Amino acid sequence: MINNNISEVITVNMGPQHPSTHGVLRLIVDIDGETIVNVEPDVGFLHRGTEKLAENRTYHQIIPLTDRLDYLSPLSNNLAYCLAVEKFFDVKIPERAEYLRVILAEMSRVASHLVWIATHALDIGAMTVFLYAFREREEILDMFEVATGQRMTSSWIRIGGLRADMPEDFFVRLKSFIERFDANVDTYENLLTNNRIWKMRTIGIGFLDAEETQAYGTSGPLMRAAGVDFDLRRDEPYGIYDRFKWEIPVQPEGDTYARYKVRMKEMRESNKILQQALDQMPATGEVMTDDPRVSLPKHEDVYERMEALIRRFYIVSKGFKAPKGETYQGIEAPKGELGFYLVSEGEERPYRMKIRAPSYVNLGALNKMAKGHMLADLVAIIGTNDVVLGEIDR
Repeated sequence: MINNNISEVITVNMGPQHPSTHGVLRLIVDIDGETIVNVEPDVGFLHRGTEKLAENRTYHQIIPLTDRLDYLSPLSNNLAYCLAVEKFFDVKIPERAEYLRVILAEMSRVASHLVWIATHALDIGAMTVFLYAFREREEILDMFEVATGQRMTSSWIRIGGLRADMPEDFFVRLKSFIERFDANVDTYENLLTNNRIWKMRTIGIGFLDAEETQAYGTSGPLMRAAGVDFDLRRDEPYGIYDRFKWEIPVQPEGDTYARYKVRMKEMRESNKILQQALDQMPATGEVMTDDPRVSLPKHEDVYERMEALIRRFYIVSKGFKAPKGETYQGIEAPKGELGFYLVSEGEERPYRMKIRAPSYVNLGALNKMAKGHMLADLVAIIGTNDVVLGEIDR
């Protein structure tokens, strides 16, 4: 006689090379049959010591390190770090630079969400969305290349403003993209929102309620899809976000399908912000502060004035000294709250830099989201977390 009540928990490894783990992530999974009993993330395979490297670099030299954190949204990383350093000096950013920063940050949000929906859909079996979403993402990366010469790791946002202004072709392309983008999002939603297979694989999967998402410290779409109406751009404004009108997408259900709906709406809202930024931005103006404490002298001054040449050489080679103290700045990055905590001892290099990486914090809720689900659902739950191992293994 077979005893059907006997169960045996076995441990299997998912990764670190599994194609659905969105990076070099290892999961130690305890399963009872096909049911998940426990999931333990094992991270660190990409660890590059970014925070320790920062202790031996000047404040300007740290900027390229930030590009490599969430490498799907490098300009957002630049922005968060530069805002933290600027807090030390209370730097006044030129108007045109403020608008261009918003434009670059929101373009990065859209690009990041496009990669998320493309890979998330592909993991669950919807390949067509992958092709469409990457088509639009390529368009954004082409615009980044026109503006900065780099598709991804451009380090274009600098302490005090931007490296340089954008060419006219960038704005022509961006206007065209904004006009067409909502229709593109309609295409993704027509393929997925009412698709019965998509709904079966996402509704009720990876549940987190409002209390749980706050207890785990998650942020961004994970928090808003659990009914928590919080967004740093509105609730702790930085830059000039208080000049724009947009909505914060919130869903009460707390599952994978709710997080899908939040991120899709976020792309539409970012498109609204991009349009407003283009409409409000001054036609001309400086894009870098003239504050001598942090900014490099202009090239034309360097060619004509010896003191400008000397100062530029000094800042590039030795850096500038930040006031003694500490500061923290968080921004609403595509994956949640990205923050930089800096401690200065009054030297050219930070004494300590701590990165609050949203992917790392959000991954901590994976076990709670996955318990009781089928092993096949783990792929969907990892996808809905939208983690990037570059900022987890910082």
